[in-house]
Amino acid sequence: MRDILYLETVEQAEALLKPQRIEVLRQLAEPRSCGEVADRLAQTQQRVYYHVKRLADAGLVHQVAQRRVRGINEGVYQAAARSYWMSPRLVGRIGGPRRARDEMSLGHLLDLMEEVQADVAALDRSAPELPSIGVSGEIRVRPERRQEFLDDLRRTLQDLFTRHGGAEGDAFKLAVACYPKEDDHE
Repeated sequence: MRDILYLETVEQAEALLKPQRIEVLRQLAEPRSCGEVADRLAQTQQRVYYHVKRLADAGLVHQVAQRRVRGINEGVYQAAARSYWMSPRLVGRIGGPRRARDEMSLGHLLDLMEEVQADVAALDRSAPELPSIGVSGEIRVRPERRQEFLDDLRRTLQDLFTRHGGAEGDAFKLAVACYPKEDDHE
């Protein structure tokens, strides 16, 4: 079972976005048959099988075993992941296809966050070492100094890219987001 499964297709999203299927999926955190899940949810076995089949078709659960019960082969299923992230691309944005975005726009920031989410979801969490860092903080800047702050930030990052850039070594992705924070004091 993977830690995270990144949902990128409409079929996956549609399969997951049904409350009864989410309950079935929770029950399949451990390998179980449709009969076992049906007993736990007080549902009919046929109804649970229908949901498991839809989840399996979307790649959200996998058959992990098969056993013979009273002369019938019974599948044992397990969720494909512990958690599921849905690509923001599936929700879509009003305004048609993506266009080139100015790096100072909110649209560019949303695209960047989507890219980071997809990259993080694709990391191999079973690797013994995932050299990474996450930093978050708050900086207060007077309105008349906003541009100076943004220019300083850009120069600092460009300096890092210049000093540590090159064709050799491990590739790291650096994404920095800077956006106005809702004021908690109001």
